Amino acid sequence: MKQKKNKKMTSELTIKNELKNKIILITGGAGSIGSALTAELLNYPVRSIRVFDNDEHSLFQLKQSLNNSKIDLLLGDILDKDRVDYAMKDVDIVIHTAALKNIEITEYNPLQTIDTNVNGTVNLLKMAIKHNPKKFINISTDKVVESSTLYATTKQIGERLTSWAGKHMKNTKFATIRFGNVIETRGNVFEVWKKQSENNQPLSITDPKMKRYFFHMDEATNFIIQCIVQMKTGEIMIPKMKLYKIKDLATKISKKQKIIGFRQGEKLQEVLITDEEKKNAQNRGNMWVIKQYL
Repeated sequence: MKQKKNKKMTSELTIKNELKNKIILITGGAGSIGSALTAELLNYPVRSIRVFDNDEHSLFQLKQSLNNSKIDLLLGDILDKDRVDYAMKDVDIVIHTAALKNIEITEYNPLQTIDTNVNGTVNLLKMAIKHNPKKFINISTDKVVESSTLYATTKQIGERLTSWAGKHMKNTKFATIRFGNVIETRGNVFEVWKKQSENNQPLSITDPKMKRYFFHMDEATNFIIQCIVQMKTGEIMIPKMKLYKIKDLATKISKKQKIIGFRQGEKLQEVLITDEEKKNAQNRGNMWVIKQYL
């Protein structure tokens, strides 16, 4: 599946000036988006990137793949206040990607999901208030729109907390980025289909009419970097992603398919932005920007 890259609204020179000599903290930094973002940010004149993650092996793999002296690998959990405090000291930019995301696992483990996705975000915001980084970006999901799962509800709380901080905390600029699906992330439907195809099994389809928003990892990382420059006061920034029918994507891989039905809380179609939100949003080139609503 190919998709045209979003046109960058921000010049490379502006981005370089924005990132020059900056210390950047990425929570969940050894995950799919965090790893790709770390690699992309190394193309700019940053001072260092603190990759914060609770997965030792993933941190090791990232170190092996990038092997750059500007990377600092921090093993820790966002629920550990002391560790978050240490990680955020002297940081200029925070990019918060850490979360429990799998729908089935989060529904079965609600206490752990709320703890990580809500209380972990609260820890980060408290430390941002203490340390005053220049900018704080929270990564969210289109599932927050008319949320129907616990995961979506916790991420919706994260959006509201970040908007609140953007309105009331004057020393740091806050913003949320609300994504659809990123094709190359771990644990997504393409990974499942690849394994099924290799084993000559039919591809799992929940419903022939199901639709989802997708774009590629490089588009996601470029969008995050663009938003670092443009963010101001607690807004929600949403890329204009393309909507795909899941069955059409599966057919490009294999015509052998099976319908498995909806999982708990799953929708026939996700929505990036509601009509009501659009009334309070700027149409800015390749994105919508929802003004702070708290």
